[in-house]
Amino acid sequence: MEPDFSELDSYLAETDADGYLVHADSEESDQYYLSGFDAPDPYITLYNGEVHLFLFRSLEYGRAKKEARAATVERGSDYDFESLLAEYDPDEARARVLEAFLSEHGVGSIATPPQFPLQTADQLREQGIDVTADDSSIVTKIRAKKTDEEVGYIREAQRANEAAMARAEELISTATVDDEGQLLQNGELLTSERVREEIEVTLLRHGCGLDETIVACGSDGADPHDRGSGPLRAGESIIVDIFPQNKQSKYHADMTRTFCHGEPSDTIREWYDLTQEAKEAALAALEPGATGEEVHAAVCEVYEDAGEPTLRNEPTTETGFIHSTGHGLGLDVHEQPSVAPSGETLEPGHVVTIEPGLYDPDVGGVRIEDFVVVTDDGYENIVDYDEHLVVGE
Repeated sequence: MEPDFSELDSYLAETDADGYLVHADSEESDQYYLSGFDAPDPYITLYNGEVHLFLFRSLEYGRAKKEARAATVERGSDYDFESLLAEYDPDEARARVLEAFLSEHGVGSIATPPQFPLQTADQLREQGIDVTADDSSIVTKIRAKKTDEEVGYIREAQRANEAAMARAEELISTATVDDEGQLLQNGELLTSERVREEIEVTLLRHGCGLDETIVACGSDGADPHDRGSGPLRAGESIIVDIFPQNKQSKYHADMTRTFCHGEPSDTIREWYDLTQEAKEAALAALEPGATGEEVHAAVCEVYEDAGEPTLRNEPTTETGFIHSTGHGLGLDVHEQPSVAPSGETLEPGHVVTIEPGLYDPDVGGVRIEDFVVVTDDGYENIVDYDEHLVVGE
């Protein structure tokens, strides 16, 4: 994949900076997107119309030359780093080498991402380099608009996600119920932890992984980010929210379903129907040129018309609809653009989640989440997984 960095070129021209500099490992998504290089230790990427990589040590040098989308790959030894280490303390030696690297490429002023290391910035300033923080997060903004290839990566992650969700649903739906209303599988308690384990194993078999996922039952589900713990119970809502990352492409998927083994309470059933309605209202409002704020407002209207509190009409509420409608999805599971108050204009190529929900510790929680890619004339829903509340008997 060859990203289009014309917006970055324009940004550098407008800010009168010679180059854009990133100092991070590849877990920092702007670094990976800019360099195309996956490495666990921090390295330097310079963009000045083309990409240049700099490694202080030679460990990753050979692989970087083969894999990075860089016009040049250089290392400390190209600038006598070892000699400088003998003359200066390590921090100053690194600063001098980095200044020499920048000078070699005609760079005397740089813009950096907002979270650029302060120590590196201070060292460069001491060497006479002008350093300015990019408060627009231009690379993050650029990568928010996905190419067809990137959408394909996300689609692949979602197919794995659907397999994992199916496994979770299978465990919940085929469970039996003990005298205390707890779910059992093969005579053993079915817990949030057990379902998460099966989700993770399924994802690994499909080339994906994740650090955490949510399997939250009852009152646990009333906190949108509670991972859930302990036995699952019949008659209570169980929120399953899975957001895997494909290990090869590094792109994410994100999907939530709410299940109930057996008959739910009238409130949970009402909430589920209302949340489906809210999701459909959001999708009806979603098109290129609409703002994330407008899509979020469509969800709030459905809930507020039904008498449910939202943060829009009750800013201090701790129950009801207590989060935004969605977020961008890609190399990060949460990225631009936002589908929220003050959410920006949606453009073709943006991939966003739509995930309304209602929450109350006395009732539980309900959330349903799909995600879509904005197209020239609307959107395409990338999720292919049924919505149904009641599973099992």
